[in-house]
Amino acid sequence: MKDSTGSYWHEKSVLVTGGTGLVGSWLVKRLLDDGANVTCLILDFDSQSELIRSGNINKVSTISGNLSSLTTVRRAVFQNECSTIFHLGAQTIVGTALLDPVQTFESNIQGTWNVLEAARNSGGLVTKVLIASSDKAYGSVKSLPYHEDMPLQGTGPYDVSKSCADLLSAAYAKTYGVPLVIARCGNIYGGGDLNWNRIVPGTIRSLLSGKRPLIRSDGLSVRDYIYIEDAVAAYLSMARGLEDSRIVGEAFNFSREEPLTVLEIYEQVCESVMGGYVEPQVLNIANHEILSQFLSSEKAREQLGWKSEYSLKEGMKRTVDWYKDFFGTEGNR
Repeated sequence: MKDSTGSYWHEKSVLVTGGTGLVGSWLVKRLLDDGANVTCLILDFDSQSELIRSGNINKVSTISGNLSSLTTVRRAVFQNECSTIFHLGAQTIVGTALLDPVQTFESNIQGTWNVLEAARNSGGLVTKVLIASSDKAYGSVKSLPYHEDMPLQGTGPYDVSKSCADLLSAAYAKTYGVPLVIARCGNIYGGGDLNWNRIVPGTIRSLLSGKRPLIRSDGLSVRDYIYIEDAVAAYLSMARGLEDSRIVGEAFNFSREEPLTVLEIYEQVCESVMGGYVEPQVLNIANHEILSQFLSSEKAREQLGWKSEYSLKEGMKRTVDWYKDFFGTEGNR
């Protein structure tokens, strides 16, 4: 579903880092639908990525390389004279960050300052930068929901990487005038997420293959869940909002403001796939995760006019339909 951006992006030159990821693939699709000229900075050519499966990879320019290389990032910006950057590229898995914190810091922190440096030294070419962050940047707090004026105090490697990237971004906006905004979403779900350790895609795959689903935690952790097309609409709304200099350097939360436990989101997945509940195997082995995280979107509603368009039921139905098609055409995994 398109929002009111219409032809705003028509013939605009846009760079998307992390274009093969869940959000990147859907964002590229929307930008192409709106007539943008899209360049993607890609680390790995993942044949199962929706960017590639959809054929959209053939409609964009691609730069292969690592975000940790400033030379590569600058080439991605300047080769096609990109005036807008959607910086989505990151190491996004909490468990991987625990096992390999240095690689996570290089990708998430160094990668972000390289994007910021490229924008700062673009000679005015880059006029819009969106930094895709996360609710994890806030860390653990005593009072929820998260509001944008709360301090950033991540403690685990992944959370710290997001806190640092956000602070770097705010510094570049305030010190150098880099025209950027920061998006903080809860857990984004939707078709195309192939990280099977996540509750939504992992449960869908298990149910469709006739296996008993696994829950890694105790099922009591509380999170926000936002459908992928809502997240993409939020990113586009923020980038357009940079026409107003008053939001430069600002962060915005995006959420349906309906926090759920893992068990509650699991029940919704079961209902969408099977029409009823399937008893899971609760492993209770997840470590170093914050018990409760959810966001207030009041600022985004008031300053950007943003609101979620998809209910959990509708978003989950669209997600399940995507995976049914995926497994039907690609075979079981």
